[in-house]
Amino acid sequence: MLAGFHSVDAAPQGVPIHARCGGAGPPLLLLRGHPQTHLLWHRVAPALAQHFSVVAANLRGYGDSARVPADADHAAHSKRTMALDMLRLMDSLGHRRFAVLAHDRGARVAHRLALDHPHVVSRMMLLDMAPTLAMYAGTHLAFARAYWHWFFLIQPAPLPERLIEADPVAYLRDVMGRRHAGLAAFAPAALAEYERCISIAGSATAICEDYRAGAGIDLEHDRADQAAGRRLQLPLRVLWGAHGAVGSCFDVMALWSAAADAVSGRALECGHYIAEEAPEALLGEAFAFFKE
Repeated sequence: MLAGFHSVDAAPQGVPIHARCGGAGPPLLLLRGHPQTHLLWHRVAPALAQHFSVVAANLRGYGDSARVPADADHAAHSKRTMALDMLRLMDSLGHRRFAVLAHDRGARVAHRLALDHPHVVSRMMLLDMAPTLAMYAGTHLAFARAYWHWFFLIQPAPLPERLIEADPVAYLRDVMGRRHAGLAAFAPAALAEYERCISIAGSATAICEDYRAGAGIDLEHDRADQAAGRRLQLPLRVLWGAHGAVGSCFDVMALWSAAADAVSGRALECGHYIAEEAPEALLGEAFAFFKE
């Protein structure tokens, strides 16, 4: 579905990471969200590749990147560790400094990447997310109902793993299909690829560990940044779906303004899956922001 893109397989921290690369120009890293793969960008990546060197990467535990065993403090799936995967992947491709466009869980990795390595990320666009610490702190009933998987996936092993592994495709379809646009938003070939990858052995563990890290060690890192007064200083653009839970449950701009010095953003007329529901609007935003 990404004609003209070639596959790259690297192991930047000894963990194989799979990406698709295409185009020429300034480097642009694309990071996918749960429970999808790099193919969530299939409606925008070819157009971006006409102006940028696009790297559409899969985080560890997703797509065809490696599944990593669980560890006691979930550090192997912390956003700090995942961010270092991406930093070293881009370095292996010759990209010492680059822009980032990221969605959902990938956006949380991008947030950590820009905090930990501010000299590397030139500018960043984040889709349908707010800072993790602020979202947990502001959780209420409406958010818990909409983002039920946040609280299901962090339960101690092996309960959520066992339930997902009983029917991983049903889990994926429930998570994605219950949102604003339903499953009709997804191209059949892309949906089939998401289903293939979530069925790979070890996927349920990787997903749960990602979220357990998000509710544990990642919050420790976020609190340390907050205590030290560390904020994002790069140009940041945030977009969210007008019909998504993030925008309806949180004041997205207020939360990002508390965490970043140079932030702008707005809602788009779509739900959570912006790149697949509103690709033309996203492309307009991306070209205006990344070509400045």
